[in-house]
Amino acid sequence: MNPQSRSSEAGGTEALAPRLKRWIDTVLVIDVFLVIAGAIWFALAVALHSQHVEAPLQLLQRLWDPLFTPAIGLLMAAALVSGLLGWWQRQGLSRDRDSGT
Repeated sequence: MNPQSRSSEAGGTEALAPRLKRWIDTVLVIDVFLVIAGAIWFALAVALHSQHVEAPLQLLQRLWDPLFTPAIGLLMAAALVSGLLGWWQRQGLSRDRDSGT
């Protein structure tokens, strides 16, 4: 099989991988900013709560389970997967060096 026929057969999956990676990266960037905004909102809501302004903290509490908990979970999962993939790649590189390839 020549290289041209192989690239045309796998063309769909080769084009899908970069698009999928870009989409995942975009989702994770949005997620990071959502978590940062939530942290800032929390700090402001606590400060306002000390001044007896309850609305921002109440809204944060209503949004905590459906919005912020999954966002923080996604961020933590992405960090764990990234760390595991990095470790796995380092293990593969060290095995390659040991075998002389």
